[in-house]
Amino acid sequence: MTVELSTPDGMFQPVPYHHVSVATGSRFISVAGQIARDEHANKLAPGDLSGQLAHALRNTAKGLAGVGAGFSDVIRLRFYVTGWEPAMYADFMAGIESVVEELAIPQPLPPLSCIGVDYLFEPDVLVEVEAEALLD
Repeated sequence: MTVELSTPDGMFQPVPYHHVSVATGSRFISVAGQIARDEHANKLAPGDLSGQLAHALRNTAKGLAGVGAGFSDVIRLRFYVTGWEPAMYADFMAGIESVVEELAIPQPLPPLSCIGVDYLFEPDVLVEVEAEALLD
């Protein structure tokens, strides 16, 4: 297996992701920040954090698949969310959970960061997803 996810004893719990990934391989994949747009740049799920996150993850999956990878090869995820507040956590997790099976996203998730920002690509963009993966 290229990626081994773990949470060593003594690390903060419970969280919906692993704290550590160990990866071996020779091809490092970096998927640029993905947002809720279709292939024609149409805006998807306006004003809906959960919906936008699901679409951004679908676009991330397309980027991974384009080089022969999937979420099981991901060693790190990074989420940028506009105006982040703890009250948004339920909607954020709902967006991920809505596509876990569809996209074969491992549970718990790979190591991740959720970073609050003032704004993203365009004013309607609520979330952006970056992924790093490794293939043999």
